[in-house]
Amino acid sequence: MIILSIESSCDETAMAIVEDGRKILSNTVYTQIAIHTMYGGVVPEVASREHIKKITYVLDDALKQANLTLDDIDAVAVTKEPGLIGSLMVGVNTAKTISLCFNKPLIYVNHIHGHIYANYLEEDFSFPLLALVVSGGHTELVLMKDHMDFEILGETLDDAVGEAYDKVARVVNVGYPGGPIIDKMASLGTPTYPLPHIKLSKDSLDFSFSGLKSAVINLCHNANQRGETIDANNLAASFQNAVIDVLVSKTSKAATMYNVKQVIIAGGVAANKGLRSAMQEEMDKIGIKLTVPQFKYCTDNAAMIAAAAYNQYIKENNN
Repeated sequence: MIILSIESSCDETAMAIVEDGRKILSNTVYTQIAIHTMYGGVVPEVASREHIKKITYVLDDALKQANLTLDDIDAVAVTKEPGLIGSLMVGVNTAKTISLCFNKPLIYVNHIHGHIYANYLEEDFSFPLLALVVSGGHTELVLMKDHMDFEILGETLDDAVGEAYDKVARVVNVGYPGGPIIDKMASLGTPTYPLPHIKLSKDSLDFSFSGLKSAVINLCHNANQRGETIDANNLAASFQNAVIDVLVSKTSKAATMYNVKQVIIAGGVAANKGLRSAMQEEMDKIGIKLTVPQFKYCTDNAAMIAAAAYNQYIKENNN
């Protein structure tokens, strides 16, 4: 089954052609990072216009890479939610047009399911599994007992972890997107600043990052008032140490509680080298298999949407 998939939920215009949910025939991504960097974050109206400008070119490139035509496609998949409304509409309308004109089935995919299934591009899932979803808009622990079976065990009560990274990067004035920059700075620093590791109640699998973010803002503000210089690398290391400690400890707790066979990390923050290293060390300690996507499949892409769409289509049509 050959699926043409479209992802346009935020600031990447992406299309992929994937066979049987795993064999990638093409994977094209046009990123708008350079455009939004000047604003310090994604501007929804600008993102929508850029999608409109580029989506036909991305389609042409995806077909050319795969050496296929739209007649060769068996189905069309597209991200329907969550995301920026204007950006999503560009992808959905494109998918609807292709589906109608070429008489192909249309598969709507949840963006978060796509991030989880980025791991399926790497290897099979071993159920039950636990997914740690970490991105700019989401932080969740999701239990899966079968394909396309999702149970949220815990989620953020306020800021998502990726959002916290971007805000901290803005506070220390190091640029956008904040996640990769803070991760690199953390590797050069030492966690010398006392920042809170917020784990909520003993049994909670929920997350909270607003207090940590506020602690960083207050620390920088107070240092500025006293005329003191903040060591940016040490602050980044302190912040990242607090974040990773919470993410790893809660993931480990949930994995043990639900006796899972596999833990996967999904979402843009899955590219964080500090998190990948710390999670691998913890999973080795408790004897649970860890799967993390290649860096190119951590951020928004359409191959992950095709992987989710394939499994969703198979499950829906076998029931």
